[in-house]
Amino acid sequence: MAVWRNLTSSDIEGLMRVADCVHPGLPESAQMFAERVKLYPEGCLALEEDGQVCGYAISHPIRQHHPPALDSLLGEIAPDANQYYIHDVAILPGLRGRGLATECIDRLLVVAKRYPTTSLVSVYGTESFWSRFGFLPEPAGEEFREKLRDYGEDAIYLWRLNGQRDTVG
Repeated sequence: MAVWRNLTSSDIEGLMRVADCVHPGLPESAQMFAERVKLYPEGCLALEEDGQVCGYAISHPIRQHHPPALDSLLGEIAPDANQYYIHDVAILPGLRGRGLATECIDRLLVVAKRYPTTSLVSVYGTESFWSRFGFLPEPAGEEFREKLRDYGEDAIYLWRLNGQRDTVG
């Protein structure tokens, strides 16, 4: 049975295997993932089954409308962070369709309640999936759209008000 738990630095190797499988066109470094775990451990989860990492979630606070560039280091969580950011939720294909993503996102949204809004960059045409959790597209200026291009041509910036719909039935 697969279960979500806190991600630790010892999970990075397993996380990288999942990331390489799920996001081959959006590579990120082990250093970036390790930094996120160190800076904001409560926003980082591992999905474990039979002792193996088979999914993960990375999230943390940011300044509104300032998502980090793909594969960039933060250095610190901005002291004036005023929005929660879901950087990634990835699950190996063989475990999808079992409600595990919903369980994960519900957990992340509990942490996100400390902030008025949550944002993310939707990739691979997942906008309709995220809409189930109350995420909506936010129009972006040219400079912001340029930053999103690193995430792929189909990347869309989404946001939601926290506390409006914190679980999916």
